Amino acid sequence: MNRGNILLIDDEEKLRHLLMRIIGLEGYTVFEADTLKAGLRIMERESIQVILCDVKLPDGNGVEFIEKIKSRYPGVEMIMLTAYGNIPAGVQSIKNGAFDYLTKGDDNDRIIPLLDRAMEKVRLKKRVEQLEQQVEKKYTFENILGQSEQIREAIDMARKVAPTDATVLLLGETGTGKEVFAHAIHHGSRRAGQPFVALNVSSFNKELLESELFGHLAGSFTGALKDKKGLIEEADGGTLFLDEIGEMAFDLQAKLLRVLETSEFIKVGDTKSSRVQVRIITATNRDLQKEVDEGKFREDLFYRLNIFTIKLPSLRERKKDIPLLAHYFLRMYASKLNGQVTGMSKEFSDLLVHHEWKGNIRELKNIIERAVILASGTELTLADLPLDFQATRQKGQSMSAFELASMEKLHIQRVLNHTHGNKMAAARLLNIGLTTLYRKIEEYKLG
Repeated sequence: MNRGNILLIDDEEKLRHLLMRIIGLEGYTVFEADTLKAGLRIMERESIQVILCDVKLPDGNGVEFIEKIKSRYPGVEMIMLTAYGNIPAGVQSIKNGAFDYLTKGDDNDRIIPLLDRAMEKVRLKKRVEQLEQQVEKKYTFENILGQSEQIREAIDMARKVAPTDATVLLLGETGTGKEVFAHAIHHGSRRAGQPFVALNVSSFNKELLESELFGHLAGSFTGALKDKKGLIEEADGGTLFLDEIGEMAFDLQAKLLRVLETSEFIKVGDTKSSRVQVRIITATNRDLQKEVDEGKFREDLFYRLNIFTIKLPSLRERKKDIPLLAHYFLRMYASKLNGQVTGMSKEFSDLLVHHEWKGNIRELKNIIERAVILASGTELTLADLPLDFQATRQKGQSMSAFELASMEKLHIQRVLNHTHGNKMAAARLLNIGLTTLYRKIEEYKLG
């Protein structure tokens, strides 16, 4: 198995062939060149990961060659071969971007370990690049699913505001994808390469939120053992996304307003201001204008946040997108959890379209995940849905008490089979209490 491609550039033929043999026996494919020009020709036609290059060559200096290679092939690592005692050349090569250097005839034992480390660095760098590309692709506007007029309008507005530094307020019910939109706006901006930091305001009480957001100095309160950066500082140069902004305490709103107006903030326990360059995107499912009228939200902050508002539609408002989203989640979870599931019945799909979806996309995603886990065939059916879904197949078509009891018994048995009799796990999947499950097992005489 080829462990990677090495390019060896050296004008000493005997040494070159010796090194090629040593390196080749370790599973590497070695290409050889006796000049820098010949080496460049090989680089143009072969995929080289590591270059082993002499410092002095007939047509140039290997140390100067490093910068040329790094500018053309930034992912390639270089190891320099220096003459005995020529330390300055080795040191300069590292300054120019070389991975390391070897002394000819004196470091033979280091060649393979050094090549292995250089190759590992190349692979790690490539993996990081791949992950970054996946993240960029994941958070692009193209990855927001939906063909309905309502979602396309929201995407168009987000695309237009993304390249600017304008503050954005995302409005929508829980589960409509507000954080997904915030990510897409960030990745569509000139700040894309900088941090994206998200915080759900409702997850913290006032004191913890202030420390989490603005940071604190050691000793500023009990338990503050060392200085801590706040998320505003962590997001410097990038984007800070504050979800559920309507939950922020009134006096903290004034501190956030100062950041928006002056780009300055004060850490807890500090007396001097710190500066940041951060874009702020906020989101809420509340009616902020109503909150302002009732004195629960600062009017000046509301107008500062309300510069560019995007309303995200609920799933009820974009029913034509439900099958598209459902099939996407089905494919995602089938590949992870149950590879035999390939589709869904028409009755299953129709019932999804008629459901109210108070939890929106998040609820749909959870329902599909659960259905895929419980599915016993290649197709999702009504029996794979929770009982509240099964109780009404379509609006206006109710089921008898006998039908409901029979379906409930069958559903509980299937869940118990899936959990191999683990009643605690079954109760969690059924979303009922353990005591209720035991009562149902006794009532239906389930084993």
